[in-house]
Amino acid sequence: MNVQLSQALSDITGETGLAIIRAIVAGERDPLKLAAFRDRNCKKSEDEIGKALTGTWCTEHLFIVKQALELYDFYTKQVEDCDAEIERMYALIRPDWEGGELKPLPQKKRNSHSKNAPKNKEEIRKHLKRISGVDLSVVDGFGVSLAQTVIMEVGTEMGKFPSGKHFCSWLGLRRSMKSRERKY
Repeated sequence: MNVQLSQALSDITGETGLAIIRAIVAGERDPLKLAAFRDRNCKKSEDEIGKALTGTWCTEHLFIVKQALELYDFYTKQVEDCDAEIERMYALIRPDWEGGELKPLPQKKRNSHSKNAPKNKEEIRKHLKRISGVDLSVVDGFGVSLAQTVIMEVGTEMGKFPSGKHFCSWLGLRRSMKSRERKY
């Protein structure tokens, strides 16, 4: 269709990109009206986005865009359902450690576009601290996702590791084994 939305936006699944795609699927074809969906924080101007959205609107391609958007929405819903199930499972796990308030996480990098980060990371942090007695997500190099993975794979009984070095060695070995599994 010669429409180059990905040239104008760094993330077409962001707020601006999805608003434009939803408008296209709803029937809007005017590039300037589509560019008006631009978020104020977007680096490209409305004119630049409008130029990227100038093209030929083929019915068969629009049908494919519509199907792709429906799939995106379906998978997004599936991920949200999975997150809700994980939250439910965390609520069932005991013991409860008395630990007080969580420290705030350091701000993530400004240009980070992680789509895999859990949306409810503060709730997950509370559960992880309640289950393990410590907040692993504040360890340098750890985030909520990695802390969650470590507790799920290792458990909360750290007595099986004579020292921190033994634990780090085991964790490194485990990660290298997983990366080899993905290659095959």
